[in-house]
Amino acid sequence: MEILETQFTKTQPEYAGFWLRLAAFIIDYFVVGTILGILMVIIGLAMGLSAGIFNDMEDPGNQIVMIILASILGTAATAVSWLYYALMESGRNQGTLGKVLINLKVTDLKGERISFSKATGRYFGKLLSSLFILGYIMIGFTSKKQGLHDLLSECLVVKK
Repeated sequence: MEILETQFTKTQPEYAGFWLRLAAFIIDYFVVGTILGILMVIIGLAMGLSAGIFNDMEDPGNQIVMIILASILGTAATAVSWLYYALMESGRNQGTLGKVLINLKVTDLKGERISFSKATGRYFGKLLSSLFILGYIMIGFTSKKQGLHDLLSECLVVKK
């Protein structure tokens, strides 16, 4: 009798497929893009003011200031994107705004909430999935609908 009860009380999660995850990604793309757009305007204004102050852009010192500001923009863009995904996926809702709106969540292989470090690994694993587009296409062909970044970080994306 105990075996039957166990079978009925434990349900198999419903894994989120490629198209649902793509829809969540598109929403997140606009959210992160909006945040980065605001950041670009702020840093762009700083660069513009610097260029106005340093009318002589042939001066190596002025060029260094512009390179530093551009580097800050690139670093800030990476940090904003990483923190958005890692904090949201390891947070209470277990997903980014896109995943929450599509009714998905990120879990570990046991169905538990993932840690910030695991979410960080998953985020940077997406760089590999992006380099080799197959990392994302895998979602449509693996038994648990995992992409390369999910396999590397031992995560699942499931329907709530």
